[in-house]
Amino acid sequence: MIVEFEGEVFRWAARLDSDWYFAALPLDLSEAVRETQTYRRGFGGVRVEATIGTSTWRTSVFPQSDGAYVLPLKRAVRDREGIEPDAIVLVRLSVLDA
Repeated sequence: MIVEFEGEVFRWAARLDSDWYFAALPLDLSEAVRETQTYRRGFGGVRVEATIGTSTWRTSVFPQSDGAYVLPLKRAVRDREGIEPDAIVLVRLSVLDA
């Protein structure tokens, strides 16, 4: 499964001093990921390969209480792509087999 979406970059709200940033998948894409991927890792994560700009990396998306999955954005990717908090990013996401 390969999808593209635009998401707003946000800081993890549980700790304002955190350096964790994410982009949320739209609810319809989150539901599609949930339906196609039965194997989940710790915290309900689903393995993916993500691309923003010229940066591609492997990680997991994680479910939130509202049903949306969120994609963690590594500092190296944010720095390389010039991604700031509250920016809108275009993400290409490939769901990987377990």
